[in-house]
Amino acid sequence: MFYPKTLAIVGVSADGGSVGFGNGILLACRAMGYEGRIYPVNPKGGTFAGLTIYKRVEDIPVELDFAVIAVAAKAVPAALRACRAKGAAGAEVISSGFGELGTADGIALEREIRGITVETGIRVIGPNCFGIYCPKSGLTFMPGPDLSRESGPVAFLSQSGGMSIDFANTGKWMGLRFSKVISFGNGADLREAELLRYFGDDPETRVIAMYIEGIEDGDDFFRTIRDVAAEKPVIVYKGGLSAAGQRAVVSHTASMGGSRVIWPAVLRQVRAVQVESMMEMAEASLAFSLLPEKTFRGISVLGGGGALGVAACDAAEANGMVLPPLPTERKALIEGLLPRPGSSAANPIDVANPFVPPKVLREVLLRAAEDDRIELQVMISLLYHYKSIGQAMGKPVGEVTPYEELADAVYDAVEQTGKPVVLVLPNPRRGLDDFDVVEMQERARKAFLERGIPVFDEIGDALRAIGHVHKYYGEKNDRKR
Repeated sequence: MFYPKTLAIVGVSADGGSVGFGNGILLACRAMGYEGRIYPVNPKGGTFAGLTIYKRVEDIPVELDFAVIAVAAKAVPAALRACRAKGAAGAEVISSGFGELGTADGIALEREIRGITVETGIRVIGPNCFGIYCPKSGLTFMPGPDLSRESGPVAFLSQSGGMSIDFANTGKWMGLRFSKVISFGNGADLREAELLRYFGDDPETRVIAMYIEGIEDGDDFFRTIRDVAAEKPVIVYKGGLSAAGQRAVVSHTASMGGSRVIWPAVLRQVRAVQVESMMEMAEASLAFSLLPEKTFRGISVLGGGGALGVAACDAAEANGMVLPPLPTERKALIEGLLPRPGSSAANPIDVANPFVPPKVLREVLLRAAEDDRIELQVMISLLYHYKSIGQAMGKPVGEVTPYEELADAVYDAVEQTGKPVVLVLPNPRRGLDDFDVVEMQERARKAFLERGIPVFDEIGDALRAIGHVHKYYGEKNDRKR
């Protein structure tokens, strides 16, 4: 299902342009560089995007591996049977109009799909979903023609199609690389527990993130997430915990949302990582994917200013970590590297000047890492200040900001010390007259990510994500004792 060589798309129209779901997903797979063979199907026949449209699935001249079904709900059961008879191991049903409507006809059609899976053995993702995004094979969602083809260790399961595409797009700029992303919608066949078990066994997946609205079998889900989270981090964003959210969930994917009291307790029991938003889920996934699998009790914070240092101390403590004060001799050694007056090396280390050269910051990182209590370092870099340098020199900010040199310096410190560094890149300059700063910051993010260094926008976000890693591996180590 994830690496099909032959793909049928049922519901492609010769005169539909890129408007219809079937046409859209065909164009998206083409744009992604899917290298298998695509066979569009529509009873009217014709051609689309240079491909012959077959009038029936039975007319396709080869055995199928997988199918995308984007036809009216009442036509889905027959399409599923035809695809299975043609060899398809699985199908994703993009179509809506099933149990989420709450009507007798919609519920009956969804039950019919489930019955077909039992009868024929075909496995179904959906209905009412966006399907599969698999960078390695080039499969993609209907609205995802420009997602990354670079694979990575993060898998994502989502009941919501919109959440799946938003998370994949967020991951593209944030530095997440995916093994597979699945939007499973109503989950008539494949649902959260079985897909979670798959990712638990998948050698391409090290980190699992989930957006779930409701579950079908509580006991099965509890056992599954407990077993999987014992081996791999499972990050859960649970939607529908408020009264209004529960009503919205029922109309969205025909699921029951569950209790705000019960869910956090369950997730704590199974050692899953609970998050409260899509951005927190993405940030936690980034930290788990790029940081070592260990705890980080003691950290150092370098850069920024006094207020950012105070915020770092508060956020570290709130997330189970500390900033140990550096010994007098080491403090004096670091202070000798920094501009005076105004700087401080107490930990947090306040450099007092946003223009300290990268080679000096590298030396500070090296000296701080010599303290055995420091297990991870956070560097806050206020690169947006370089705009004033650019304006004074009559040059674009991107030309005067030494982000490549800084990325090299930090990478060298990580390599020499074996202790990870996390970068924080705040940017309060995001108005219409600061697009150049925004572009420079994103180029800086890319430079650090290419060297395996995670980047966050705010100190609180960074320490919350690091805290999730710290807590998960601390509890995992406790279980092994």
